[in-house]
Amino acid sequence: MNVVEPIGALSMERLVLSLVEALSVFFVLFHFYVRSRSFRPYRQDWLTPRGRVGLYLFFSTISILGSYLGVRLLGGGIANTRAVGAVLGGILGGPWVGLAVGVTAGAQRLTLGGFSAFAGAVATTVDGLFGGLAHLYLRRARSPERLVDWRTAFLVTAVGESVHMGIVLLLARPFDDAVRLVELIGLPMILANSTGSAIFMTLLRQRTTVYDEVGALTSARALRVAQRTLGLFHRAFDAAAASGVAPIILEETGVGAVAITDKTSVLAFVGQGSDHHRPGTPIASDYTRQALVTKQVVFADGVREHFECTLSPACELDSVVVVPLEVDGDILGTVQLFEPRNKRFRSMNRSLGEGLAAVLSNQLLASRFQEQKSLLVVSELKLVQAQVNPHFLFNSLNTISAVTRTDPDRARDLLSNLSTFFRKNLKRSSDLSTLAEELEHVGSYLEIEKARFRDRLVVEIDVDPALLSLKLPTFTLQPLIENAVKHGISARLGPGTARIRARRRDGLAVIEVEDDAGTWSEGPPGAGLGMQIVDKRIKNLLGEDFGVTVSCVPSELTRVTLRVPLAERPS
Repeated sequence: MNVVEPIGALSMERLVLSLVEALSVFFVLFHFYVRSRSFRPYRQDWLTPRGRVGLYLFFSTISILGSYLGVRLLGGGIANTRAVGAVLGGILGGPWVGLAVGVTAGAQRLTLGGFSAFAGAVATTVDGLFGGLAHLYLRRARSPERLVDWRTAFLVTAVGESVHMGIVLLLARPFDDAVRLVELIGLPMILANSTGSAIFMTLLRQRTTVYDEVGALTSARALRVAQRTLGLFHRAFDAAAASGVAPIILEETGVGAVAITDKTSVLAFVGQGSDHHRPGTPIASDYTRQALVTKQVVFADGVREHFECTLSPACELDSVVVVPLEVDGDILGTVQLFEPRNKRFRSMNRSLGEGLAAVLSNQLLASRFQEQKSLLVVSELKLVQAQVNPHFLFNSLNTISAVTRTDPDRARDLLSNLSTFFRKNLKRSSDLSTLAEELEHVGSYLEIEKARFRDRLVVEIDVDPALLSLKLPTFTLQPLIENAVKHGISARLGPGTARIRARRRDGLAVIEVEDDAGTWSEGPPGAGLGMQIVDKRIKNLLGEDFGVTVSCVPSELTRVTLRVPLAERPS
C-alpha cells in the first residue's frame, strides 16, 4: 500500500502517475497470462468450469492488487485500478465470473476500512456485473468477436467507473468528504481503468489474431495438399501412391523430411536423410511403432525429446511428429514430418501433420469405398457414384479452401462433415438403414452445400420423431436431396428452399423431398436414373405397393414423395 496522502495535498498529475504505475504491473501479468495454455478464448469450448475458475482466480488477483497498489488517501479513500479485473472477468467469463470477481475484490476492500469502503465494495461488484451483462448481450447479439474488442472494454469500464463515483456519493458519509474524494479521483480512475482494460484487450486481440492466422495457414496448406494428391490413393495405399504424395507434402510444409509408412515398412521417404532412410526397409523407429500401437500422435520436439536414428550415426534429423493414418478404425500406416538439429520444430508443423493425416485418411476412406462399390450391381453402383464422385469432392475442397481464409473454425467443421459423409458411405453396407441414419448422412452433405451456395440455399426439415427408427433402403434420401439442390436450387437466380418432411398418413410413412424451383420434367429413357433406382430398391425390399412419385408445378415446386410401410416387411 502506498503512503497515505491528504486529499488536498495530492495533485491530479501525481494521482494519474501512481495509477499508471499500478497498471504497469498488470500489463506484465497480462502479457504472461494471455500466452499461457490455460487462457485460450479462441477455442469454442474454453469456458468450461475449469476455465471459468481460472478466470476467476486471475482477475480476482488483479482486482485485489488494484486495491493494494492504489493510493490511499486521508480518511480511508483509495484511488485504485480495481475495476480492471472485475470488468474484464465479466466480459470474458460471463456474469457469474464477473459477479464472483466483484464480490471477492469488494470483500477485500472492506478489510482495508475507510469511510468509502462499503461504497467501494458495492461499486466493484457492480463493475463485475456490468462486464458480465456485456458478455451476455454480445453473445445473444451473435457478436462474440466484440468480446475481445478494446472499444468494448473501454466503454464498459468507463460506464462502470462513472457509476462507481455515483455510488460513492450515494453511500459514503460524510457527504462532503465523498464529494471531495470524487472530485479528486473520479476522472483519473475512469481514464486509468478504462485505458487499462482497453490495452489488455489489445494484447488479447493480437494473441487471437496470431492464432487465427496460423490456423488459417495450416488449414490452407492441408487443403492444397488434399487437392494436389486427390486421386493418388485411388487404387491402393502402396509405395507407388506414397511416392507421389510425400514430395507434395515436403514442398507444401517446408520441413526437413517426410516419410510415409504402412504397418511394417517405409513406403516413401523424401528430404534430408533419404540416403539411408530408404523405401522398402522395415520400420526401425520406436516412435513409429508407438503411433501404430496406440493410434495416437507421437511427437519428439528435439528439445525435451530427440529423434534418434538407428540407421546412421550421421543422420541430421532430430525431431519428428508421427501421425497414424486411420481408416474406419483400422490403422493403415503413418505420415511423419522431420526437422534437422539446426531447425526448431514448429508447433504449426505438428498441427499441420495432424491435419494432413486426417485429409489423407479421408482419401483412403474414399478409396476403400471405391473398392467396395465395385462389388455392387451396376444399377446400384451408379447410384452410389452419384453420392461420392470426384466432382463433389473437388467442389467441396474448393468451398472449404475459400472458407478457410475467413473462418478457420467453420472450415474445420466442414472438413468434419466431409469426413462424416464419406465415413457413412463406407459403413452403410447393409440393404436397410433407419430414417435417422439417412438424415444424418444427408445432413453432412447439406452442410457442405450450404457453405457452397451460402444464402442461396435454405434447408427445412420437419420429421415426426416417432419415425426416426423407420427402415428404408440405404441411400434413399441422399440422391433425392441432391437432385433438389443440383437440378432445382442451383437453377434459381435467387434463394431457394429444400425441404424434407416425414409423417404418418393412412397407415403408411410418407416422406417428401421438395424444392421451390419447379424445374422437373419427364426426360428420355435413362434420365433420372438415381430416382429410378430409389424406386426400384423400395419396391424390391419393401413391396410393390410402395415407391416414389413425383409432382411438379413449373417454376414453383417439385415434390418427390416416398410411400413406405411403417414396419419392415417380414423376410
